[in-house]
Amino acid sequence: MANQGTKENPWKLKTPPGTSEFEAYRDETLSPPALVVQVGSTQLRYVLCCIEDLHSMLKAHGDWMLLGSADEQKPAAAGTVEAWGRAEDNPVGGWYGLKKGYRGRFGMYVPSVLKELGLAEVESNPKNNRMRAL
Repeated sequence: MANQGTKENPWKLKTPPGTSEFEAYRDETLSPPALVVQVGSTQLRYVLCCIEDLHSMLKAHGDWMLLGSADEQKPAAAGTVEAWGRAEDNPVGGWYGLKKGYRGRFGMYVPSVLKELGLAEVESNPKNNRMRAL
């Protein structure tokens, strides 16, 4: 696993519902360092510390949390991973997403990375999925 999650050897993941595949990797050469998510021809980027920050928040939360994935243009449901990924009181003070127009979907892609790293359990139902820290 040490060589996985790089641009040369990205993680090959599925969204929580299992309906779509995507690749993700850490890129510390970007400014700021980013978690890069490649979905077909679309690339999303999230501040790299989102992995550790989300894990810490989930541990403090201590229970299951709905993912609540939503596009940037749509509001995130309160109390979800998506809402936390945009909240002014999270560790980065707002959006973890870095690319304007593609800052949403935090609750769709980042949970699968935490699952791959063994940091979280993520449900795989058709909808209303949840996650919790391990």
